[in-house]
Amino acid sequence: MNPQVTKRFATYLGILTFSVFTAWAVSEMFFNQPPGDFHTREGDLRLSEGSYEKAMESFDQALQKMPNHRGALMGRALVYLQTERYPEAIAELTHLIGYLKENLDLKDPTGNALLAAAYANRGIVHDRTGEYKKALADYIDALKIDEDSVSGPGIVDKVVYGTPNPSTVRKRALYIKAQLALPEGKRLLRAPHLDKKQRTYKP
Repeated sequence: MNPQVTKRFATYLGILTFSVFTAWAVSEMFFNQPPGDFHTREGDLRLSEGSYEKAMESFDQALQKMPNHRGALMGRALVYLQTERYPEAIAELTHLIGYLKENLDLKDPTGNALLAAAYANRGIVHDRTGEYKKALADYIDALKIDEDSVSGPGIVDKVVYGTPNPSTVRKRALYIKAQLALPEGKRLLRAPHLDKKQRTYKP
């Protein structure tokens, strides 16, 4: 057989193999994933960009595909939290917590991390609205369920956001507990310039 023909055939075969593999990978990504996952990931990206209206559209689309998609519910709650729509955030997080408690497999580490994050985020909302006893209760529940998932941002986030010693759920819970033990007139529970830096959680 002509070596040139053999080489050309091998090249075409390689290109065909790569094309088939790429097509298969794309189809797996877009068509064989659980309903709602694509739009939830899209919403997460938009949320990280600060495009809150578009993020909400994506999360709503995910919930149309899969009602009670837990990632989409958390995404909606974070949109409400970031846009200071606190009653809606509380309602969404309370619904998510109830849904997870009823349906969560105790052996599901991602689900447990999400439940802990839901409690932590609801605690943040209570914290920002002055409901400090409720915030403390939610922070404690988050720590009991999965402390690692709410232990605070990693080294990359610390560098990117310029917070080398960020607040964590544990630190905030200990602080609130100590302040609530003081006489009411001596408590310092609110520092808006610091409270705004508290990070939300999404596994």
